[in-house]
Amino acid sequence: MARRCGRVYRVDLTDTGTAITIGAGALMAVGVIGIIVPILPGLLLCWLGVLLWAVFGEGGGGRWVVLAIATAVALTGVVIKYAWPGRNLKRTGVPTRTVVAGGLLGLIGFFVIPVVGLIVGFILGVFLAERARLGETNLAWPSTKSALKAVGLSMLIELGAALTMVAVWIVGLVTV
Repeated sequence: MARRCGRVYRVDLTDTGTAITIGAGALMAVGVIGIIVPILPGLLLCWLGVLLWAVFGEGGGGRWVVLAIATAVALTGVVIKYAWPGRNLKRTGVPTRTVVAGGLLGLIGFFVIPVVGLIVGFILGVFLAERARLGETNLAWPSTKSALKAVGLSMLIELGAALTMVAVWIVGLVTV
């Protein structure tokens, strides 16, 4: 693991268990960042980090319990991420095709405007779709705000699931 060399601690990366643990932690960190900056599939990366640690890391059978819990958290997060905001959108009257239009324009925006293009494209796509559907600008804004709230809620749910998986992994690291 870590050896003390004078006042500096050095991590021995020739130790496979340490390298796997650091790699799994890095993968989960990138996953959490991928949720906050929606470029990477964050929840999937967090789960893959736990999977990497469970399959290749050192420790006992508790690794599989940690993986099972992380899998349950990830699946629950994915279901809630789509069900709860989707239900809220249906309740406010925003049709699915509006969200799809926002997603498509967001995808185009991702490639046109670096970093913020996904968000700008989504907002513009939802607004334009609602403007076309409702015929008036002042009627399109409430639908656009509802869609933005739904996306924000979806991101919070995904972030909560990812952080829960990281916490489960850390508890597994300490106890297994």
